Amino acid sequence: MEFATLKPMLAVPGRAADVGHGHRFEFKWDGVRALVAVTPEGQLRLRSRNGVDITARYPELAPLAQAIGRPAVLDGEIVAFDDHGRPSFSALQPRMHLADPARAAKAAATRPVALLLFDLLSLDGDDRMSWPQARRRAALQALEVAGTGPWSIPPDTDDLAAATAIAEQRGLEGVVAKRQDAPYRPGVRSNAWIKLRLERRQEVVVGGWRPGKGHRSGRIGSLLVGVYDDTGLRYAGGVGSGLSEREIAALEATLRPRPDSPFVDPVEHRDARFADPDLVVDVRFSEWTPDGRLRHPVYLGRRNDKSPTDVVREA
Repeated sequence: MEFATLKPMLAVPGRAADVGHGHRFEFKWDGVRALVAVTPEGQLRLRSRNGVDITARYPELAPLAQAIGRPAVLDGEIVAFDDHGRPSFSALQPRMHLADPARAAKAAATRPVALLLFDLLSLDGDDRMSWPQARRRAALQALEVAGTGPWSIPPDTDDLAAATAIAEQRGLEGVVAKRQDAPYRPGVRSNAWIKLRLERRQEVVVGGWRPGKGHRSGRIGSLLVGVYDDTGLRYAGGVGSGLSEREIAALEATLRPRPDSPFVDPVEHRDARFADPDLVVDVRFSEWTPDGRLRHPVYLGRRNDKSPTDVVREA
């Protein structure tokens, strides 16, 4: 197993009717997916979903290598919690973009993250990905790392109704159904894992913006976003709600203007400004319109853990 090129297995969106006997249910966390390696030298390495080394961003997780104490590769989710103890993508945002080790160490002391582990892919150099889900999870729990640091193995259950009720009570994003006889298929979006969302969320690619008005005159007022299909980047509408002054400043520093539209279909706004489609952001919305637009989207934050061309319509 080559950790540097390993990609995580992904879930497909679905409904409760799509799952049943043979599944167990885990919670869907509002965080950042991370592949985790303990090297033969006893060092921890973290890689994001799109292959970026993010180890230096989360120094508080480094002692996990000693807690495991042997070479291993695991799969999990890095999360941050809000003031009410709920996983919050907004709370994680400041940590996701800290590449400087000194700043990351300071942030770790004031706003630490947690690592939620849910799969074991390799141990002592032995590939476990062909093992069924149930056996891999049992092997993960046998490592006995829970309670030794800011990491844990969240519970699972065979009761979908109970899992959904708990997710609703705790303000979680949803539930993931995992077929217990399924192997781990790296880089594959497999129906052996089905995500059941409690609210409608969608990752989108920023392809431009519209200027603001009033106190935002001359600055970004709303983002023009899209998702990819077989024809290219398909326009999905504008997102203005949820944009703070701080996020607008960060977006203005990130977006690279271009003279032409990156979308394959027309953008109806004469004041549209276009940008290279390099940035992925997360939005909450009420529904898709018949013409493929997001209704009532709310901006949640930037993502640097996913390649833009991987963004497709999910919700």
